[in-house]
Formats: sequence, structure tokens, C-alpha cells
Amino acid sequence: MTWITREGTPEPLGVSLHGDGVNVAVVSQDAEAVYFCLFDASGTQEIARLRLPGRSGAVFHGHVSAVQAGALYGLRADGPFDPANGKRFNCNKLLVDPYAKLIQAPFEVHVEIQGGVQVKDERDSAAFVPKCVVTVPMAAIGRQGPRIIPARTMIYEASVAALTARHEAVPEAMRGTFAALAHPAIIDHLTGLGLTTLELMPIAAWIDERHLGALGLHNHWGYNPVCFMAPDPRLAPGGLAEIRTTLERLHEAGIEVVLDVVFNHSGESDELGPTLSLRGLDNALYYRLRPDDPALYVNDTGCGHTLACDHPAVVRLIMDALRHWAQVGFDGFRFDLASILGRSAKGFDAAAPLLTAIRQDPVLRELKLIAEPWDIGPGGYQLGHFGAPFLEWNDHFRDDVRCFWQGSGSMSALATRLAGSEDIFAARHRPAASVNFVSAHDGFTLADLVSFNERHNLANGEDNRDGTADNHAWNHGVEGPTDDLAILAARVQDQRNLLFCLMMARGTPMLAMGAERGHSQGGNNNGYAQAFWLDWRQDDGGLTGFVAALTALRAQHAALHDDRFLDGLGLEPDAQWLAPDGAALTAQDWQDQAQRAFMLALYAGPTRAAPQGDHVLVIINGSAGPRRFDLPQPRAGFSWQVALATAELAPEGMASLHLVGRSCALVVAEPRG
Repeated sequence: MTWITREGTPEPLGVSLHGDGVNVAVVSQDAEAVYFCLFDASGTQEIARLRLPGRSGAVFHGHVSAVQAGALYGLRADGPFDPANGKRFNCNKLLVDPYAKLIQAPFEVHVEIQGGVQVKDERDSAAFVPKCVVTVPMAAIGRQGPRIIPARTMIYEASVAALTARHEAVPEAMRGTFAALAHPAIIDHLTGLGLTTLELMPIAAWIDERHLGALGLHNHWGYNPVCFMAPDPRLAPGGLAEIRTTLERLHEAGIEVVLDVVFNHSGESDELGPTLSLRGLDNALYYRLRPDDPALYVNDTGCGHTLACDHPAVVRLIMDALRHWAQVGFDGFRFDLASILGRSAKGFDAAAPLLTAIRQDPVLRELKLIAEPWDIGPGGYQLGHFGAPFLEWNDHFRDDVRCFWQGSGSMSALATRLAGSEDIFAARHRPAASVNFVSAHDGFTLADLVSFNERHNLANGEDNRDGTADNHAWNHGVEGPTDDLAILAARVQDQRNLLFCLMMARGTPMLAMGAERGHSQGGNNNGYAQAFWLDWRQDDGGLTGFVAALTALRAQHAALHDDRFLDGLGLEPDAQWLAPDGAALTAQDWQDQAQRAFMLALYAGPTRAAPQGDHVLVIINGSAGPRRFDLPQPRAGFSWQVALATAELAPEGMASLHLVGRSCALVVAEPRG
């Protein structure tokens, strides 16, 4: 077949069907030539290598006739191989189009895809690189999700594969895929929990870290992407259509879906990593290089390199990727290591080009945007500094709540987190900006947090050095699995206490997958290379029903989800901090490290749902032994009713309650008669 190549146009970027063929447009500032490579239907034989004849600034472009939807292709870029000056062009390496929307196979690690070393690798990598697929553009759709406002948002963080791979009600062929998320058994579980928002771990096509193969391990989390716009074929064998259909089913069930995206680094890793896409197209453009040695990368991510998110071409790539996923139907994004997105050579800036572009974009600014507000570089910890419309993962909440129940933390620190972390967010945010969590994909699961003192990561092959050693974890006399019923009961009660604090706090609660089912990873707190699928057959210890009761109460009571910082002022104070005897806590009480028990009375003014206002008591007994709590006088015409407790209570005519050691209760004011 003869393919006729014309100059084409520099827009749109990527490969797009146009007229009798495709238009190809690729950004490379320093390449000398860019080639469009066509492959046979099996993807094994390169049948054409066509040089793009046009160039407009940094965009190489061309129109290739007789190429249709479904055709398999890749790119090659020629230019200087001069690592000492940051240039790593190598025409022997087949490259994945950064704008590809579909690839025909998952990425695998092979020596032939290397090319980031100091000596040019002459081996051709085409046989070992997934081919891109020419696709028909998806029809544009309007915003379809249920539009949950931040104050009413309750997040469930999950992996597509881990959530669905072992559910027996899901057809076996469907397990571990996007289609499984649309199965009634999965949707019923999510809606039954009462959570509003499903936050999915990354789905963009990724590659294993190069050291995992020798250990017989694979990356199961997906935080190592190569294609930012193409789903991994293992998760979405039906491509974008499968994802869109699944999102439609979740939206119909009232669930919005946020996608975890990784734009701080790629799967090409450090200077010894593979050449798969951006490195081969223009290493010095897409990545941040060390000024003192351009052969090496700035590694503010801890993943070997850092994307140059202040470069216009990288800003464009990321913005186009975000708009693409929004068009597929996602309701928002969680940004991994988001401080990188605001970095330049001078450090972090909340008004950096990419963050500013996101804030002003008419589509993206209306979505739910969540920042993981840190990286490992200098000045990388930026909690509270992103500003609206971003919400932010709050690790202070995680640590202070854990420490209180572990026994090393203070009552005052816990109170600050329950009140919405005003110390962190008041300057730029409302309380809902604080994404509160006690466990997440990264770190101990909730069950392991109360079962292990130390990490147990030997299976990861790094001599237990990976994963944080600072877990604020505890056990009840024995680490790991046990048949001791008393110890098991104590662990479940501690999990309930942690979940109680999560749902009673001002802010946006986030529940990690399996926290409602006692999900364990055997003490592994860095499970990225292990297949820790959720075991649906395991007894949940009543936690699923407990979580559902918590979310229902939080949704019902404005005093719990009101998106205002507490001030304790007015005729009906929005907050009163009380000692167990019902008296106001004193400054001395707050400073007393031995003080472990208190009540928080919360009041929200009249609403349509609660025309007489909403009044609740959050009661915490962090003491080892039982405590009596004398309840304050309820408002006229109301009486106190226990709505939920983490352990059995001994009420005394509702004038006082006895809480056993290490337990909590929620008491609500109900109209008399």
C-alpha cells in the first residue's frame, strides 16, 4: 500500500482521523525528525515509517492518507543522543504517542526498551512496545454526575481491580475490570454504605518498576503511568466505551466518580529507565533536569525524575488529559503528589502555570479537585496552601486521630481535627477542603493499624525498608492474626472508634477500600507490588452496617456536616466543649495530657430539613476504663436520644451515660412527644 504524506496541521495534537486518513502532530523542541510508524494488524511488523514533513515551532506534523480507525502505530524521534546535555533521542526506540486514547496491550519490562543510559542502545524496541490504536473520537457529553457539594461529600477510595477481582457475584470474566464496577453487587455495596463519591486509583496505562520482575512481582496500584490518556487494557479491555458505560451506571445510582491522576512523573523512571514516550520525544522538554548535571533528573517525586509541569508543552499535555477524562465522564480528579504541579526551578507556587490553568478552565474548575499536597523535594509539604477550588488530603487528621487512640496523642489535637482543622485551612478554605482520613491505599489498612506495631513488608523484596516506619499503630498484646476473642473484639472496637471520629469531624471524610470489612494486608503498609484483593467472603465484624449507620447520621445532621468553622458564639453556640461532668472544659483541662474524655455539643441553625435546628453530642472516652458523662440540659421541648455507640452503653434516664473504656457515642436532640 502507498501512503501519501502531506504537511497536515499542527492541531489537534496526537493522531486524529481527518479526511481520507489521519493528521499527526507531535511536540518536540529539539528533535531533528519525527516519524509516524504503521504496523500490521498483529502489531508485530512495521509496515511503514513516514517522516512528518511539516513543522510549526515545536510541533512536527503531517497528514497520512489511507489510515483508518483501528490502525496500529507508534512514533520515532531522531536527533542528538547527548545525555550530558539532556538530549536522549534514539530512533531505534519506538515511542508511544502521549495523546493516544487506546493501546493494544499492557506495558511489560524488557531490556530492549531501555535507552536512558549513557551509551546509545542500538537495539530496536518495536517488538516490545504496545502499539497505539487510531480511534474514533468519543461523542461529547455534558456533565452527567450527581454534583455532590463538598459539604455533603463522603469518599470511598478504591482500586478497580482490588475491589472487584474476588466478588463471587461478579462474572469471572468481568472481575478486575471497569465493567465489574457497574455490576449490581458492587453498586449495591457502595450505595448501601451511603458514600457519595468513588475515588478510583490510577487507570492510565502503566508499567512495572524495573526491579520488580526479578522478584516475580508486579505493580498493582498504577502509580507509574506511561500513557496519560489511554486506559490500561487490563482494567478496561473494552476501552473508553467500557469506562463511559460504567460511569453512567454509577451516576444513575447517585455516585460520582473521581479519578486519581499521576502527572508528577512517568513510568520512564530515572536515567537508567526505559525509553517509551516523553524521554524519546524530547527528554529536556518534558522532564526537569539537574542544572549541575543534565544527564541526571531532579527527583522531587522519589520516583526517579520529575515532569516539568511549568513548561507550556507539559501544561498543555496535562490540561488536555484532564479534559479528555472529563469528557469520558469523570466527575473530578485526585492529584498524586500535587505539589509537583506547582513547582518551578524556584520552588512551589500556588499560582504556578498549571494550577492557574486548572482554576480558570471552564470545565475543570466545576469538577471535584483533590490535591495530595506534598512531595519529597525541598519545600514540598504544602498542606493548606492550594486554595479553592482544591480539596486537600489532610495527613494531620490521620496522625492526630491515630495518636489519640494509640495513646501518644492529646485531646486538644483530636479536638482541633474534629473541628475542621481550622489551624491549617482557615486562611484559604472552608472545612470541607480538609479531606479527612485515618487510612488510605498508602499505609496500613484500618484493620492492620490496630493489629500491628511495625510494618511487615518483606514480601516486597526490599528487606522491609520500603513504606513508612512512622505509622502510629498499635496492637492489643499480640501482632497479627489471633484466635483470642477478647483481642479481636478490642480491635473491632478500636476500628469503630477511628471510623466514628472520621465521620463526626468537620471536613470531607474518606474511607479506604475494605475499611468497612476488616480488610488486612498482613501488616504490609506499602502493598503496591502485592495482589491484596478485597476478600468479600471474610466476616466484616459488623463494620459494614456500622459505616452505613455513621454515613446516614452524618448526612442527616447538619451539625455534623455544616461547612463552617466553629466559633462557639451566639445565643445558640455552634460548639461547646464539655468535661465528663458537663462543665465547660478549662484551659488546664486542655493542657492535661492525662485528660482523655470529653463531649462536643454541636448546634446548627434552622434549615428546611430541620426547621428547629439540629443539636448533637459527640462523646469520646479515650480512657482505659469506664467513664460517666453527665449530659447538658437539652433545649426546651427536646430530649437526648442515643443515635449510635461504638460499644455497649449504660444510660441512666438520659441524664447521664456510662461509656466503657475506649469508646464513643453520638447523642442527638429529638423533639419530645
